[in-house]
Amino acid sequence: GHGGKDPGAHGPRGVREKDVTLKISRLLVERINAEPGMRGVLTRNRDEFVPLRERMERARRAKADLFVSVHADAVRNRSVRGASVYVLNEKGATDEAARRLAARENAADLIGGVSLRNKDRTLASVLLDLSQNASLGSSIEVADSILAELARVGTVRKPRVMQAPFMVLKSPDVPSVLVETAYISNPDEERRLDSHAYRERLAGA
Repeated sequence: GHGGKDPGAHGPRGVREKDVTLKISRLLVERINAEPGMRGVLTRNRDEFVPLRERMERARRAKADLFVSVHADAVRNRSVRGASVYVLNEKGATDEAARRLAARENAADLIGGVSLRNKDRTLASVLLDLSQNASLGSSIEVADSILAELARVGTVRKPRVMQAPFMVLKSPDVPSVLVETAYISNPDEERRLDSHAYRERLAGA
């Protein structure tokens, strides 16, 4: 999450979300790459700003099996703490389906490996629905597992997977989750996020 001109949130001591999320993501990629047959790809590997839709499309171009957006939440109330995990909600899925169907005549991309360009609107809609439903089902399954692991590392803000229309979760054919690792606005959690050892534990989760 974030990067470049977009620092994201920051904690009371000035720890920036964009720095923490990149460090966690690099550790996560190291763990993924250590697994036989797996390869991690970062949407950014330096302090640069990548537009929201471009992050999602970079994952699709890499033929990703899973997209994970890493963040560190913030609110005015500094006592609020804990991790949360999100998947796409129904409104977000509907809006994205409408956008892709409207653009299908000019779209060069594939949905689940199938081009929508030469399909009539009804067939294209059915194919998109099938792909989205499969992707969302996998997203929820992965999100449940991540949430359970995060609960072993620290506090969990919401005991169940949340749903929201985040842009980065709208890929119709790549299971996608957004992880709020902690509240950087909470002094204790900011301190933890600034610790390499704690970031290692988060990456493990």
